[in-house]
Amino acid sequence: MRLSRLALLAAMSACAAYAQLAPVDPDWREAAAPPPPALKLEGLVPLEVPRSAMRFGLDPASVSIGSDGIVRYVVVASSSTGAVNALYEGLRCDTGEFRVYARHTPGSGWTAATQSLWLPLHDGKTASHRLVIARQGACIGRGPNRSPEQIVRDLRAPVNRRFDQPQ
Repeated sequence: MRLSRLALLAAMSACAAYAQLAPVDPDWREAAAPPPPALKLEGLVPLEVPRSAMRFGLDPASVSIGSDGIVRYVVVASSSTGAVNALYEGLRCDTGEFRVYARHTPGSGWTAATQSLWLPLHDGKTASHRLVIARQGACIGRGPNRSPEQIVRDLRAPVNRRFDQPQ
């Protein structure tokens, strides 16, 4: 019995390692990101981000999946002092990366992020809001979730109901 568990664990580890090494499409090109939508502070989907003093919420109406496979969304960050900022971001599930397209600050509105690069979701520091969005709704394995609506449903759902087929 113990040997069977070890064999199963080894097989699962090998599969996980292979998935990390699976080739990424070398001909992939990012489509032009649409402009950020108008900022909305009502109806946000709350995100539980461990070890963060900020409160995060995702605008459900902003979620999209581009023809390039990028999941784009607006996330709003609020501090305990009441400061509110927002980011228009994209997740690339196949490579485990994110990119910031624009930032919204009070009084300034949206400002394009200049020279924004794709950066790894797993930086080893803290569990960021991006990793929470990717793991809890936006990505299934190395691909985007089925639809923007499904992403929002999964982010709202209890952990044991995520990634279920809609009823």
